[in-house]
Amino acid sequence: MYVLGFWNNKGGTGKTSLIFQATCAFAKQNMKHRILVLDVCPQANLSELMLGGQENGGGKNLLNLYKQENRRSIGGYFQSRLPKPYDHSSLEPSVYLSQPNKYNNAIPENITLLAGDPLLELQANAVSTLANTQIPGTDSWSSVSKWLLNFLDACPNDFNYCFVDMNPSFSMYTQIALATCDRLVLPVTADDASRRGIQNVMSLIYGLKLPTDVYSRHNFSSHMEEAKLKLPKIHLVTKNRLTQYIRTAKGYVAVLSSITNDLKTIIKENPSFFTFSDVKEGIIEIKDFQTSGVVAFALGRPFVTMNARSVTIAGEKVGVDSKQLKENREIIVNLADKLWS
Repeated sequence: MYVLGFWNNKGGTGKTSLIFQATCAFAKQNMKHRILVLDVCPQANLSELMLGGQENGGGKNLLNLYKQENRRSIGGYFQSRLPKPYDHSSLEPSVYLSQPNKYNNAIPENITLLAGDPLLELQANAVSTLANTQIPGTDSWSSVSKWLLNFLDACPNDFNYCFVDMNPSFSMYTQIALATCDRLVLPVTADDASRRGIQNVMSLIYGLKLPTDVYSRHNFSSHMEEAKLKLPKIHLVTKNRLTQYIRTAKGYVAVLSSITNDLKTIIKENPSFFTFSDVKEGIIEIKDFQTSGVVAFALGRPFVTMNARSVTIAGEKVGVDSKQLKENREIIVNLADKLWS
């Protein structure tokens, strides 16, 4: 199974919208393959989108998953692991999975979801404690970091591709998610915080430019090496044109140019952390989705199955422009084409 995650240590980069659109486009293009989506985020925005969005009962459908036996979500799965964190012999993934298409017919039928859950925040301290408990003969961090790998291994023949959405925080549940990924998509926006976010990603995941040697002995990279797990490689950087972050076109270009230059330097010094060697191959420009993006988010409807028409959102009539929708669809299909190339 190929596993690709969308993550940035900075919030507000359009990550959830991108993974929603890209996953659905990829699934639509590859209907013969089965796609698993892991929503490893306590906000569960991706899950709500897939289950119908705010206008089509996505929140209600998500709550109903929590009420089912075993709590059909990542929170339910983690809850089952807390009493036996180092034993996965009786794991049954199917009891925690759901089929979004049964709730939202705009989602391709070949997508299966492990829903996000606010319970993750309540579990975070316990999970972190378990990962750092010293037990003779047991590598606690390795065992806990493999919780989602255990989950994927328990259904090896069921899915061809897996997409992972992660919370910006670097909590233990985020590290568990990162430990499953082969590749990463790194969304950025035209602001200095995104530039710092890239630097944070390189420090947090790969241990680059840490303040002191103390951190080098207790960071994610070191733990992954001790657990004999491979670090994910950055596969794409998406520059999102979220216009509210920038006042002028000149300023927009300047910030994104500096991000590109930073990446060139990092790639030159650390080529093994990337799937590409030429920064032009690894960067994709994503323009502002504008009205059609708002409609997609509200209705839980991806561009690849959306029609240009007037819809009602929060009691107001909103029109979806056909040209704008076509352009957005082409951008997302292009992104989906590059996810595994």
